[in-house]
Amino acid sequence: MRVGFIGLGIMGKPMARNLIRAGYKLVVHNRTVSKADELVREGAEAAENPRRVAEKSDVVITMLPDSPDVKKVVEGVDGIFEGAREGSLLIDMSTISPVVSRELSRKARERNLGMLDAPVSGGEPGAEEGTLSIMVGGPVQDFDRARPLFKVLGRTITHVGEAGAGQVVKACNQIVVASVIGAVSEALVLGAKAGVNPELIIDTLSGGLAGNKVMEVRRSNFLEHDFKPGFKLDLHHKDLGIALAAGRRYGVSLPLTSVADQLQGALVAKGRGKEDHTAMLTLIEEMARYRIDDWAGQSREQTMAGE
Repeated sequence: MRVGFIGLGIMGKPMARNLIRAGYKLVVHNRTVSKADELVREGAEAAENPRRVAEKSDVVITMLPDSPDVKKVVEGVDGIFEGAREGSLLIDMSTISPVVSRELSRKARERNLGMLDAPVSGGEPGAEEGTLSIMVGGPVQDFDRARPLFKVLGRTITHVGEAGAGQVVKACNQIVVASVIGAVSEALVLGAKAGVNPELIIDTLSGGLAGNKVMEVRRSNFLEHDFKPGFKLDLHHKDLGIALAAGRRYGVSLPLTSVADQLQGALVAKGRGKEDHTAMLTLIEEMARYRIDDWAGQSREQTMAGE
């Protein structure tokens, strides 16, 4: 199986690298050509545009920022549709609108192409380690065909329904992750300003009902104020927009999602959209006028007195 991979960003590059290491012959393309050069040195072949990727591949994977990017790469000039052979399979692993996913899937079927929407969760660590959670929408026969590739890229691989269902579940995922980041941020700022070591707060909460993957995977981000992007804030903000649009479309009120969306939007407006999504912590800190990495074992009385 010859595999094409388009989109070599924070997530795409390590995913493509894992496929190379698993023995797949990879044809790659990225808008910024230099990002493909590293993979070429590792054995991949570069293509000048998505059409050429499709011409040389049995399966084409896309990992792109947003719906317009996917539409352009798939159905634009020199796009995948222009080069894909009948019977080829397109797997979009981006996070985009389920409406767009269903539209592209319909157009793919009209061309006798298979298509899956297969967004992922797990961030950069999951992409590097091949432990992503992959939620897949589309025909079962196409899912079965893609399963060997998914096994290289992820640990939890679930067929969740027909075309667009993967994107719906990803929207649900992003709602929970954003809400948890916000809740952990509030807990850490409250606890630390009240005089408790924030490391002990995470350790203690992790052992009970409040334990969650966000605290496990993003522990150092919170405690060390390390906001080097594993998943960019502006992308998560985009994802919450997708979730809110879906809520409006299907008549579901999403009040907690709206709050998280506003918090993220405030940081994006400050020009901080390229930081990791755990930077939501800093907005809670600003409102409290307290940084948790300033904690130094001060007493509760000193903290409450503002000393």
